[in-house]
Amino acid sequence: MRIEYDPEHDLLNIEFLPDVPIEESREVDGIILDYAADRRIVAIELLDASKRTTHDPLHLIDVAVVRKPQ
Repeated sequence: MRIEYDPEHDLLNIEFLPDVPIEESREVDGIILDYAADRRIVAIELLDASKRTTHDPLHLIDVAVVRKPQ
């Protein structure tokens, strides 16, 4: 997973599948969902990110990986 913020364009992008081509994109209220041909979500892009979250959205990142015990 890769998270990028472009302050010049105020875009926040969360990429889940970096090597999978985007087949279709849909925008809903300033949020763009990019889909692969098999309908998996490749990426989510948030337009006007600082207006929707905070001035610098990367400060909100708090990553936690939760794995089930085997």
